[in-house]
Amino acid sequence: MEITKTHHPVRGKHLFISLFSLPLLLGGVYASPVTATDVELDVGVVQRFGEEEKETLTIAATSGDTLTLEFRDDNGQQQALQTSQFTIEVVKQPLATPALREKVILSDHATFETAEDSANQWKDRGIKVEVTQPGRWQVWAKRDVYETPLLRRWLLENLKSKGFTDVYLESEILAATPQATFTVAGKTYSSDYLEIIPGKNPIQVSPSQGKVRRYGGSLRLQPNAYGTYTLVNNVPLETYLRGVVPHEIGPSAPLNATKAQTIIARTYALRNVRRFQADNYQLCATTHCQVYYGLSGTNPKADQAIAATKGLVLTYENELVDALYSSTTGGVTATFSDAWNGEERPYLKAVIDSPKNIWDLSQKSLANEEDFRKFISLKNGFNETGRNVFRWNRSATIESLTRDLQKYLERRKHPLADLKMIQWMEVTERSASGRILTMKVETDKGILELHKNEVRSAFMPPRSTLFYLEPIYNSQKQLRGFAFVGGGFGHGVGMSQYGSYNLANLGWSAEKILYFYYPGATIEPLNESIVFWRSQE
Repeated sequence: MEITKTHHPVRGKHLFISLFSLPLLLGGVYASPVTATDVELDVGVVQRFGEEEKETLTIAATSGDTLTLEFRDDNGQQQALQTSQFTIEVVKQPLATPALREKVILSDHATFETAEDSANQWKDRGIKVEVTQPGRWQVWAKRDVYETPLLRRWLLENLKSKGFTDVYLESEILAATPQATFTVAGKTYSSDYLEIIPGKNPIQVSPSQGKVRRYGGSLRLQPNAYGTYTLVNNVPLETYLRGVVPHEIGPSAPLNATKAQTIIARTYALRNVRRFQADNYQLCATTHCQVYYGLSGTNPKADQAIAATKGLVLTYENELVDALYSSTTGGVTATFSDAWNGEERPYLKAVIDSPKNIWDLSQKSLANEEDFRKFISLKNGFNETGRNVFRWNRSATIESLTRDLQKYLERRKHPLADLKMIQWMEVTERSASGRILTMKVETDKGILELHKNEVRSAFMPPRSTLFYLEPIYNSQKQLRGFAFVGGGFGHGVGMSQYGSYNLANLGWSAEKILYFYYPGATIEPLNESIVFWRSQE
């Protein structure tokens, strides 16, 4: 077992270790007791720095503090400098000889969850893979295994001969390479890895594009898989939660809803530390993970909830739950497979999102189109009643829907991307929670099927997959567009954040709220026996 840094207090066996990270579980368990204060996370707070020209990051100490910069210079010598403020930029360094950068892209997905399931299927076929996020989530043939042009082309042809026609090779000839540079006391340095350590106070980060944020812990600039850089925040778990909870649940949430969100956010973070292995960090700071703003915008209620629930996580059969949550379910939660591909999670079930018995899914499944439309017409008695995205009706013309679909198919390099017009759309399969599993789209170039969350990726109007389509005709009975009539915002799996507001206002405890949305799960302190997630490695 190779450990790249030794300052973390937790040690164990059968562990996955990423660069500069806490040893974390990959289908194993901790070998020594764990407390919340032991855990540190690596969060990519600026993920693709250098993608835009003239992009800069100004890093400053706060409250009279001093920053220590540790890096290797152009001669490979370890350097340490001290400063109160400096600016980083990425410059293009011309190459003496053009270089080839390429990878075999095995699949392309809207979400990490489905990408990981695809990666596991490729592993079962004997292909070494990595999950990446250059924009959408993708599964690549592992670059350090298929490291030569010959190996990559052999793999591509071999897979195509077996019927995997969507696999493709992405190639790029580079005339220059990006190089991070920074200036201290009038002298300019360049280094691919830069660690930024504060004396004792938060660090302020001011991007040329984006908002100024303050971060606890330390920062690190490092290369990523896409030819740019990532600014990574190494931060204790409980400090990380101060930058997540108030922004995810909102400042007006009741205290017990905030406590429930805190337990879920803590569980989600630990369960998902594997998301960015290809880039040598663990989590992002956006809605692809959890919104994280560092120490900007902390609030007393969230801090109270974090302190009151310190170290508590949600588990099922001694494994952290897949702690998924969304803004608004639309009146019924979804199962895992309603949104993504992969094994079902027994604690993620279709639950009517109401404290009252207003619909019986065992008698009236929402897979039935008629029952589904009746359900969507209901507005009262739900936890989210009155919320502006609980029910919605959004229309679009055929022309705008066609443009949406063209952009989506172009991103996926789909053979129907050159379509000129959508001719018809219809939902052909729903789950028991009413979520769209398959939607058929007829175009002038052929018919395609969209599955699950890909429906939201392909079209702008739907705010969830809990909707039905209503065709719109003109006076000559010509199809002019579609109305999307539905409810909810997001995937609808697990806890409804607005639903938790209502339950807390009814006097429900954080524990009762979580047991409602994750039936069969258990709240317990983080300890040495808990499995973070079970790997297929």
